Amino acid sequence: MFVANGLDVAQADALLSRGGLYRKLVPDFPFSHRRLFEGETIAIGGREWRVMVGFGHAPEHASLHCEALNVLISGDMLLPRISTNVAVRPVDPWSNPLRLFLESVRRYLALPRDVLVLPSHGLPFRGAHERVAQLEAHHAERLAELRAACVQSPRAAADVLELLFRRKLDTSQIFFALGEAIAHLHYLHYDGQLARTVGADGVARFAPG
Repeated sequence: MFVANGLDVAQADALLSRGGLYRKLVPDFPFSHRRLFEGETIAIGGREWRVMVGFGHAPEHASLHCEALNVLISGDMLLPRISTNVAVRPVDPWSNPLRLFLESVRRYLALPRDVLVLPSHGLPFRGAHERVAQLEAHHAERLAELRAACVQSPRAAADVLELLFRRKLDTSQIFFALGEAIAHLHYLHYDGQLARTVGADGVARFAPG
């Protein structure tokens, strides 16, 4: 998928050399699980927690809100300092995860402004409404820059990495960054702002239709 989005063969080979990183970190899976559904309440520590299901970062992500404590366990969906990785994955190559993510985080605006957020990265924080606004502004800025670049000339996802990520990326970072670049291009494509064409080299490029 990455080669079809402009990654050169040498970089693709470097990604493959990373090996099965997930398998190394998570050697075993449970034989069964209990699935959590949107709006369901579960008991933890003598309190009721409401399940809020979000999308975009993962196929299905559960955050937990306890009204009595005014606490949100946001997991990866709402982080205090960095933007959650929102990427197209090979298992779902035609997806539009950025739209799903932005629609999901806007649901936190229904929570109290002073809710205490417990993220999976970084320190607990208050100000969920402000953080949602920051994320919306961040992605709107990146989408505008990306569209402007594609107006100048058709771009593949690999062509816009330096535009979206203004630092040198190592091999592991390229894996996440390229998935994010594809996600931003897909957002503009499905929004009707860019057309997707595949060249004779098999690489998908985006430009105004």
